[in-house]
Amino acid sequence: MTIKTEMVGQTFGPFIREYTFRDLELFALGCGAGIDGRDGLEYLNEKDERNPQLKVLPMFGAMLIVDSEVTRTIDYGYNYAGSLHWGFDIRFHQPITKMADTVQTKVKLEGLYDRGEGRGLLAQHIGDTYDSDGNLLFTNESWDCLIYDGGWGGPAAPKDIVDMPEREPDVEVAERIPENQALIYRLSGDYHPQHIDWDYAAANGEPRPILHAISYAGIVMRHAINEFMPGEPERIKRFKTRITSPVHPGTTLKTQLWKVGPGELRFRLVDVDVEETGAKPHLNWGIIEFEE
Repeated sequence: MTIKTEMVGQTFGPFIREYTFRDLELFALGCGAGIDGRDGLEYLNEKDERNPQLKVLPMFGAMLIVDSEVTRTIDYGYNYAGSLHWGFDIRFHQPITKMADTVQTKVKLEGLYDRGEGRGLLAQHIGDTYDSDGNLLFTNESWDCLIYDGGWGGPAAPKDIVDMPEREPDVEVAERIPENQALIYRLSGDYHPQHIDWDYAAANGEPRPILHAISYAGIVMRHAINEFMPGEPERIKRFKTRITSPVHPGTTLKTQLWKVGPGELRFRLVDVDVEETGAKPHLNWGIIEFEE
């Protein structure tokens, strides 16, 4: 395939997404809310379906730029089988408060970068999402790595350096990932076969279908909210992370959180036994900013 560099700088959409309180609840379930029947009920218990009242897990905004309609529309000539979410940086301008609405996301293909033969292509997208009143809800800078498309002669990716504390985490929270979590999360709109098809996973070197990165980022967000702003997810203003290794459902992970200043956290998501195994983190170089 030929990489269509002429698409860089173009804006696509608007991509339309209608939702009701049920979609908000389904998304939260796909991020592990309610895993023990109690934690995260603020995202799941609408109390009266005729007049639902929920807190919205803000990670819902990150999903809108990586759903299947967006990724298949912005096709610059890559091999879909090698499409992996590389990282994202979402800034929340105002919280979702409507329990049903139609939102629009406009996505700009900001850049295409070459990591070299065998290392892949990096694609940078920037999406702005608006509610039906025209209010800007969030801006998401999202990166994909196309692992089979490196070596096409494009520019090198810009450096992205996040300082991480060299001390023990202030908080660690462990959670087991249910075997069916990817099957729940995909119903929010990311239908890539790598999350459900065992033969597809095997052909791409995985022992089983992998979990969506937004899903396990949502787990980290839930943990951070519980620890630093319990019951007030609307206080989150930014969530940035690099996706550094896949998660296989059925494993137990832990979120490591450091408070580095007023309203600012750093985080990693690692295997619960990382000290013994030395396994690579699943999310790294993470930043959360929130209102104190």
